[in-house]
Amino acid sequence: MSTISPERTGGSGLTPPPIMKAFVYGGIGHKSIEDRPKPVIVDSGDAIVRMVKTTICGTDLHILKGDVPSCDPGRILGHEGIGIIESVGSGVTAFHPGDHVLISCITSCGICENCRKGMYSHCTTGGWILGNRIDGTQAQFVRTPHADTSLYHIPRNAEEEPLVMLSDVLPTAFECGVLLGKVGPGSTLAIVGSGPIGIATLLAAQLYSPGAIYMIDVDDNRLEVAKRLGATATINSKIEPAIERIMALTQGRGVDTVVEAVGIPSTFEMCQELVAAGGTIANIGVHGEKADLHLERLWDRNVTLTTRLVDTVSTPTLMKTVRSGEIDPSNLITHHFKFDQILQAYETFGHAAKTQALKVIIDFD
Repeated sequence: MSTISPERTGGSGLTPPPIMKAFVYGGIGHKSIEDRPKPVIVDSGDAIVRMVKTTICGTDLHILKGDVPSCDPGRILGHEGIGIIESVGSGVTAFHPGDHVLISCITSCGICENCRKGMYSHCTTGGWILGNRIDGTQAQFVRTPHADTSLYHIPRNAEEEPLVMLSDVLPTAFECGVLLGKVGPGSTLAIVGSGPIGIATLLAAQLYSPGAIYMIDVDDNRLEVAKRLGATATINSKIEPAIERIMALTQGRGVDTVVEAVGIPSTFEMCQELVAAGGTIANIGVHGEKADLHLERLWDRNVTLTTRLVDTVSTPTLMKTVRSGEIDPSNLITHHFKFDQILQAYETFGHAAKTQALKVIIDFD
């Protein structure tokens, strides 16, 4: 967390640091809006961004459940959003005060060994640190390290709200689900979980013209959204046996790609039952407890299992795709809140079955 050293004024004592409002994780199940010192430049590559819009991620809910031990109590949450640069460090060359920017959920230096491999999520001085190991975007201001390689210019006259989805959910779906899952023309795809990341995977997969996309969930409202946005068939696994239904739809073969978009043991095991010989299981879900891998059934089936934290290497491409209208991530947005309503926003997002929430927009203006 950034700290501010008090500055002395002309013999009259100490000047208190500027204060901002922030959403703070207080330990398992505890959250609050607090006054916090406004962040300052710490390293030459930093930028201070005044937040304009942010959102809540399923990973934030996992933090509140205690599933992410790297995030300590007292942390300002959030790793998504757009804003206006207020100040930059002396080493920042690509951005200037007043620039309108997209904040990536992944911070990358661009020069370490992992970044040179395009594996920005494992940057040795970055990765997923915002709202995890350093203070994040659910505050009026945020310090973004490695600004030159972790921020993106927002094109003039671009619609803001859809671009918030480019901070995390859409690149995650595209990279971890569609690309690693080897979705291709004519292939069959099952997405287990029709929450925000599952629906984003559905949207991104259609860029590759798969032959069929099957969505599985226990929420009829989310399945209806999936059907409206292009799913070939939807299955409520609380009402009908999903494995048997998929096998019937694929003549007993299973699907070429299964995307795990929930993060619980039962859905991970379901994926192993759904995948066809030679197919791919692409895990996206954040898993907070162990899940069984049934090698006694999979060892001879030429199955690939992939895991990945999004690297956001696709963000520039996806921005062009969104701007061209090929993908409309505004379909993910269901609710809007002001920042002083963020506790209500968390309640809405955390009880999606009741509120029919997918992604919420939190506005600072």
